[in-house]
Amino acid sequence: MSEETLTETESAVLNALESSDKSLRPGDIAESTGLESKLVSKTIASLKKKGLVYSPKRCYYDVSKE
Repeated sequence: MSEETLTETESAVLNALESSDKSLRPGDIAESTGLESKLVSKTIASLKKKGLVYSPKRCYYDVSKE
């Protein structure tokens, strides 16, 4: 999946996850990106469908290693 097919919000969430050395909660991502928590949660769901993000444990997310 190329970066070009991502929305600005998806890119922001993905960048926040990539720049972190640990899995993040939606609230952590919202804080670091300045986005609303609800929007972050919706965006994570979208990124999960695209296979770019996974959940290593409940309520935590990380970038898929592909």
